[in-house]
Amino acid sequence: MKLGIFAKTFEGTDPGAVLNAVAKAGFAAAQYNMACSGLAAMPDAIDEAQARAVADAAGAAGVEIVAVSGTYNMIHPDPAVRDAGHRRLAVLAERSHALSTRLITLCTGTRDALDQWKEHPDNDTPDAWRDLVKAMETAVGIADRYDIDLGIEPELANVVNSAEKARRLIDEMQSPRVKIVLDPANLFEKATLAEQHDTVSSAIDLLADRIVMAHAKDRNPDGSFATAGKGVLDYAHYLGRLKSIGFTGSLVTHGLAASEAEGAARFLTEKFGASR
Repeated sequence: MKLGIFAKTFEGTDPGAVLNAVAKAGFAAAQYNMACSGLAAMPDAIDEAQARAVADAAGAAGVEIVAVSGTYNMIHPDPAVRDAGHRRLAVLAERSHALSTRLITLCTGTRDALDQWKEHPDNDTPDAWRDLVKAMETAVGIADRYDIDLGIEPELANVVNSAEKARRLIDEMQSPRVKIVLDPANLFEKATLAEQHDTVSSAIDLLADRIVMAHAKDRNPDGSFATAGKGVLDYAHYLGRLKSIGFTGSLVTHGLAASEAEGAARFLTEKFGASR
């Protein structure tokens, strides 16, 4: 398992400086964001030189680009907003190989018109699911065209808000392009240790054949998010369950300040070594 971090954790718009900071903090991998190249996270255009600059910087820093963030609201209430997201996904997909990655992470979306990470009561409606399937069909077509994979992440605030819904989407799409990014802190807010263990174990068992990346953040006792190792998530259990399915992808931390990065790297390295 390779330890990684969101590149956007570190300030800057020069990929060399950002990825050197990634390596200096103790990480061998990064989930890249085009904002680290001085562009929008989902740009309307990426030229070949901008993409190659990321790959060259990664090579120089000794950091693998394991994914690039391509999140947009796939079930936004305005179809025009969804269509704009699809166009920008195609821009990112076209340059992914030049960026030295073939995985783009997605947001399955919410009916909230202002915040793609905010829960909405209409997320659980048949219409929301229908729109997600239609959006994923478009995204899979883009992935097929450019030979990349798509990472979806079960998140409480989105339409795919459980491991069961992620499995349903995989089964309905019938495409090997659809992969899973698993973050256990996105599967519960407040839970007893037994409930947490059951939720995490069940999700990993259900999605084992599609998990290509694991995320690492945490939950405070009040349900708010925390930096990995500073909350209630049982990392020994989580990482042990990943080991049990033979997971060999990257463990990528996020939701932390740059000043916390080195400590998070030490914590995750120690926990992974101790997990069984």
